[in-house]
Amino acid sequence: MSPVLNHATLKGPSMSSKNPTCAQLFHRLHHDGILLLANAWDAGSARVIESVGAKALATTSAGVAWAHGYADGDKLPLRLLVQTVSSIARVTRVPLSVDFEGGYSDDAKAVGEGVASLIDAGAVGINIEDGKGEVDLLCRKIEAAGEAGARLGVDLFINARTDVYLKRLVADDRRVEETIRRAGRYREAGASGIFAAGVSNPDEITRLVAEIELPLNVLAWAGLPSASALERLGVRRLSAGSSISESAFGHAAQLARAFLDSGDPGSVLGGALDYGALQALVAR
Repeated sequence: MSPVLNHATLKGPSMSSKNPTCAQLFHRLHHDGILLLANAWDAGSARVIESVGAKALATTSAGVAWAHGYADGDKLPLRLLVQTVSSIARVTRVPLSVDFEGGYSDDAKAVGEGVASLIDAGAVGINIEDGKGEVDLLCRKIEAAGEAGARLGVDLFINARTDVYLKRLVADDRRVEETIRRAGRYREAGASGIFAAGVSNPDEITRLVAEIELPLNVLAWAGLPSASALERLGVRRLSAGSSISESAFGHAAQLARAFLDSGDPGSVLGGALDYGALQALVAR
């Protein structure tokens, strides 16, 4: 049976970055319980996610890159990311945050210009990550992103992702302290939230929440507590990351393989949203 879709979501005023209340709403969503973000990779996936009840949308850099035939990791041409954001904003009404990876440049000025392009396309938030780069470099990028938002009159939500856990940047017994240290620097540079991707231990999450003076975002991860448990710990944002896009591509591969192996028309029909429902979702 197809999921129940809410075709009425598109009614009402636009909630793009050009509507000042959109950015304000996105900030508020980080202070009222836990914000669940089922990351999208194109306009169609974003519209489907919005239709089943998402309060806000976020992109997955990996999913967007794969959809365009690029590898994840700052490989996607910026123009394609901007086009994707514009197409998502055209068909959706909830606040949109964009995974900007490392900003696609080590030049802070270029990063700021890129952020401005994303805001113009409809974003009210970004993720920007340190990866294996220097803390000072991400601080400069955060400052440039904030300046771009201020210049355009948008209270941009800057979610600073630190990869201390994800990329094992320090020894395990130093991860909490290093994450807190970096979070303090990113907060001073103008970050609105901290994304500690890869943390899953409840005791470590509790310490991060207590000592980081910004909303904490965690990534759906093996061994991570439930959303309700995370909310009790003080986590304010839980992201699916690339997992939904991975599952979607995996399901497409399974269906295609079954069809190519058997030629059975029924092999491609399982779990599908019907044509009419999808048409209704994107009709404007």
